[in-house]
Amino acid sequence: MLKIGSHVSFSDKGLLSATAEAASYGSSSFMIYTGAPQNTRRKPIDSMFLEEGRAAMSAAGIQLDDIVVHAPYIVNLGSYKSNIYQLAVEFLQEEIRRTHAIGVKNIVLHPGAFTDKDADYGIDRIAEGLNEVLNGTSETDVNIALETMAGKGTEIGRTFEEIARIIEKVEHNERLTICLDTCHIHDAGYDIVNDLDGVLEEFDRLIGLHKIGVVHINDSKNPIGSHKDRHTPIGTGWIGFEAINRVVHHEKLAGKPFILETPWIGKDAKTQRPMYEAEIALLRGTAAERLGESYLTEVEQLHQFFTQQDIHPRAFVISTWELLKNDPKAKKADPREPLERLYDLVVEASLLPHLNEEQINQRLIGWLAAHDLKLQA
Repeated sequence: MLKIGSHVSFSDKGLLSATAEAASYGSSSFMIYTGAPQNTRRKPIDSMFLEEGRAAMSAAGIQLDDIVVHAPYIVNLGSYKSNIYQLAVEFLQEEIRRTHAIGVKNIVLHPGAFTDKDADYGIDRIAEGLNEVLNGTSETDVNIALETMAGKGTEIGRTFEEIARIIEKVEHNERLTICLDTCHIHDAGYDIVNDLDGVLEEFDRLIGLHKIGVVHINDSKNPIGSHKDRHTPIGTGWIGFEAINRVVHHEKLAGKPFILETPWIGKDAKTQRPMYEAEIALLRGTAAERLGESYLTEVEQLHQFFTQQDIHPRAFVISTWELLKNDPKAKKADPREPLERLYDLVVEASLLPHLNEEQINQRLIGWLAAHDLKLQA
């Protein structure tokens, strides 16, 4: 089975609640933060419901080796400020011990940013920090998965070359793996839509495909090379469903855990829902099995409706993003993104009135996917 899941919360009951959420989406892997991703406050290990969580994972058919931990965003090993750098080193050492206690083998890390210095300084500083972190956690078998970055601001990891230079400078680099993020490398300028094989060949030449420990699968709100890092549900961005589907089924990435980090959507921020269940089922080719036989019929209804409106999936998505990017007046007058515009058209036409907002959006994701690939029961 394709090892695919999503980011899930690690809240009141730790690993137990995270597993329950992942299973509700049909996940066979998942990624957690052991606390809030915006800070370094963490609960004691003994409050993580680890034993109960592992039992729930076993019951759901989820393997511990396919689970990933993500370090918080604010950790910055590239900082020239000693207090920020030291906090990053010490926190990562403790986070690796927490990850080891859970039984997970990879912790994803944004490499860091050089802020007021330069890229060479940032690479050296990050490598220095990784050496400290790894040397201080030699009792564990946890790897640090350096994430490929989009290149916004002064962040390091925007090219495969930068990551390769970091790896070369780390003493125990056998404990370094890579988290390949589709939105990030697209925004960094790698053409995974038209030349996925070429991108993977370049990665293999500079770093080695064997180093990939996890793949984040996200669509992008921005065109290639934009250096923005803004995720959107699969099929609703510049990458598109077909290209993402080629990534998750590529023979050179077989056996890797794939993790969705696509945003939750909905008119009301308080009731927004993720598209994880539909995205996972569509990428597996099990939409009817997971979402019901009527799902395919309702996707076909959307297809007929939009065909009558002369709306074509990829053209509509791209033209909407181009409008929002290039025409400030139009964006101010109507800031709705592609999926929201499609949803409004469906509701205005009283199409599929028996479905709620989440269900309509799930079928819109299916319609976007069905343009390029035949849905499989």
